[in-house]
Amino acid sequence: ITSLPSGVSGSSLVLISEQTASSSATISFTSGIDSTYKEYIFKFINIHQATDQASFSFNGSIDSGSNYNTTKTTTFFRAFHTENDTTANLSYSTGRDLAQSTDFLILAYNSNNDDDANHSGYLHLFNPSSTTFVKHFISNMSTIYRSGEPGEYETFVAGYMNTTSAVDAIQFKMSSGNIDAGTIKMYGVV
Repeated sequence: ITSLPSGVSGSSLVLISEQTASSSATISFTSGIDSTYKEYIFKFINIHQATDQASFSFNGSIDSGSNYNTTKTTTFFRAFHTENDTTANLSYSTGRDLAQSTDFLILAYNSNNDDDANHSGYLHLFNPSSTTFVKHFISNMSTIYRSGEPGEYETFVAGYMNTTSAVDAIQFKMSSGNIDAGTIKMYGVV
């Protein structure tokens, strides 16, 4: 099959908003998350942090960004392989998941802040405007692991914001220091 049959439509992405970090303490999306789309995708492109071994994280808001403290239950696993080929691992990370917590959720951790280091990936948020269901999300990040032991670090995070209120804002930040550079794009899925 080289094309979709007539009557069958494929999904497409609609760019809603784009923000570029420049020594930013946080990056917040406080508009455009509404009932227009049932799925939103945030794409992280070359996120570079100011502080070595900091973690990239997010949280949601139900009050247009006045507070970022949604209750979340999550799961977190990772795969990594060092540049010198001495260490490789695939494991569940119990210290990174959350159980009914309002903390910011780590998407990528212990990242390297060398000049050429960055992380890229995505976060899918499903039906954030629902006032019936909790808000599921999944994330996959590719990052360069900490200085001194550089290598590929892949994180897989999933969970839900345990609220039936509409989630209408999302914020991203580092666990310490600023987001030195990088772009975050928010798309709606048609």
